[in-house]
Amino acid sequence: ILSDRNIGPDRTAIPALLASGAVHYHLISTRLRSKCAVIVETGEAREVHHMCVLLGFGVDAVCPYMVFEIAHMLRNEQLIDPEITDAVVYENYAAAVERGISKVMAKMGISTLQSYKGAQIFEAVGLSTDVIEKCFPGTASRIGGVNFDI
Repeated sequence: ILSDRNIGPDRTAIPALLASGAVHYHLISTRLRSKCAVIVETGEAREVHHMCVLLGFGVDAVCPYMVFEIAHMLRNEQLIDPEITDAVVYENYAAAVERGISKVMAKMGISTLQSYKGAQIFEAVGLSTDVIEKCFPGTASRIGGVNFDI
């Protein structure tokens, strides 16, 4: 489980995609990927695109804890109808994300999540070759960019 929940002054945040990509490809290179799941608990992933990119680079499950905390807060502040329970809000969010992921896969001609997961069908923009080689090997990138020194 990769989590950014406990970031703070003494614990530097590493972007969820960068961390999960590095772990995914390390497990592949050590021939352990099929023996474990990569689960990401992150406040970064909120939208369908965020989930699709994480899944496309090998993540098996995503827990977007910040979405659930914000939904709970909005319900407590009565910006969401207080009669709607947290469980219903969470289920509706999960269903919407699931439909969104299905639509993205359908547009690409992919019919199963298993075919999409780890397919790395993206192009990297703004990352140097050393970052791509470490975290996203084989990913196309026509434009260089930032490295690990930032």
